[in-house]
Amino acid sequence: MAAPATAGTLLQNPIRAHGFTNEVLDWKAWLDVVSVDSATPEQVAVLEESHPKAKVSDYYLFLVHQPEILRQRSTAFNAIMYAPGGMPRAERELASTVVSRINGCVYCASVHAQRFEQLAKRNAVIQQVFDDPYTAGTTAREQAIAKFSIELTEQPAQVTAGQLRPLRDAGVTDAEMLDLIHSVAIFAWANRLMLNLGEPVFPEQAGE
Repeated sequence: MAAPATAGTLLQNPIRAHGFTNEVLDWKAWLDVVSVDSATPEQVAVLEESHPKAKVSDYYLFLVHQPEILRQRSTAFNAIMYAPGGMPRAERELASTVVSRINGCVYCASVHAQRFEQLAKRNAVIQQVFDDPYTAGTTAREQAIAKFSIELTEQPAQVTAGQLRPLRDAGVTDAEMLDLIHSVAIFAWANRLMLNLGEPVFPEQAGE
């Protein structure tokens, strides 16, 4: 997942398709979250390490019930999604959006659609992912990334070396493939946390 969205990411013409959107959403935990006012020093430290908005996010405020697990989760997530080199960050975000679309995680899909748009300065492929992820991609490279992300998400035990060939044919290097696989894999985890601990809140539901 899915860190809280940053302000100003809402597009003038937001996309909504099949229950998915690139709008800024909130997320509400179904279980009790930790109050920052009563958090332990370790919990506060881990929140501050994890994300700039962690202290106001139900997601982080729930996970910090187990601060060391959250610390390790955030370290791995941030390294996979933000480390320099390897696959361009926009393409990692595209893969994460595809995986979230396949797994049905509306909140994660919205956050990472926004991140892709911020980095790539375009969103036609996001519309395609929301409409039909199986045919998404404005270039052969995007199509290969989307297709492999779906295959690894839906049938991880059946992926073969031959399924890497379209990626290589599209110009994806071995180092970039490793980044892609890391991104797809961590969203198998991230999506399940989001889907089983709470629910997205659309702008029109705020305050309900």
